[in-house]
Amino acid sequence: MKYDKLSQKKKALDRYRPLSSALVQNLEHWFNVELTYTSNAIEGNTLTRRETAVVIEKGLTIGGKSLKEHLEACNHAHAIDFVRSLVKKKPAQVSAHNVLMIHDLILKGIDDENAGHYRSVPVRISGSTVILPNPRKVPDLMDDFFSWLRSRPKLHPVDLAGEAHYRLVSIHPFVDGNGRTARLLMNLLLMMQGYPPAIIRKRDRLAYLGALENAQLGGAKDSYEKIIAAAADRSLDLYLNAAKGKSAAGDIDQDNLMKIGELAEATGQTVPTIRYWTKEGLLEVAEVTPSGYQLYARDMVQRCDRIKQLKAERWTLAEIRKRIGS
Repeated sequence: MKYDKLSQKKKALDRYRPLSSALVQNLEHWFNVELTYTSNAIEGNTLTRRETAVVIEKGLTIGGKSLKEHLEACNHAHAIDFVRSLVKKKPAQVSAHNVLMIHDLILKGIDDENAGHYRSVPVRISGSTVILPNPRKVPDLMDDFFSWLRSRPKLHPVDLAGEAHYRLVSIHPFVDGNGRTARLLMNLLLMMQGYPPAIIRKRDRLAYLGALENAQLGGAKDSYEKIIAAAADRSLDLYLNAAKGKSAAGDIDQDNLMKIGELAEATGQTVPTIRYWTKEGLLEVAEVTPSGYQLYARDMVQRCDRIKQLKAERWTLAEIRKRIGS
């Protein structure tokens, strides 16, 4: 089974519990920044990881960034605090009030009219052909969703969390903030069952959104489930390494980033080509330095090789973008 490895790692982690309060605090601190940075970045927020940390830890503003982006960072951090206050409950006890509170915190000061309320208007996912439910159906669909959770479905904890995320974004009960709310709900369900929160990395954005869309259009969920399982696996490894004293979360070089010239040299492409592929959405920027330099994760080397192969097969850039994201 695809979750056996995760179960084994969870049992190994349990043998180290209870973790020291200092270690727990360090891990939670790192995850708070990383979850906020990545979840907002998936939705288009341009704050870097370092900038996100400055905003939520020191309350400082970043020059050139919008008020909305600052609020998104602060709000998400507050929503994580609320989620952590619920972890002693059971998944079957998660209520509509809990989810509405998460959403309210996400949109506080950004869209107070819709914060914490189901949508009453039709919505579309930008760039997607997925048809979302009529707003009149949303209350009943959400009632069905919580009835499903209360039924205690016999799923692996990671499968349950991923399925809850998938069902919530497919209902799309809110005007905005659906993805962030769904990812926080997913992590609430994971933490309730003793798992660390799972992080969907910025570099995985295209694959993650493409896998969701494919499933929502009637395709298989395999790719989506693999992305969620991989995210949970990375977090288990991080917790296990910290518990063994190998490293603390804050010491981990999460991205092992490359400058644009280094990526170009490693792939045999020109810097203008890398810039163009980035502009066209074929490559993901992992972080932007305070000086404005774009940095890339090392797995973009394989992405470049794949783009080159597809171009040789005469795929258009639009076709390549869709294929890479699926």
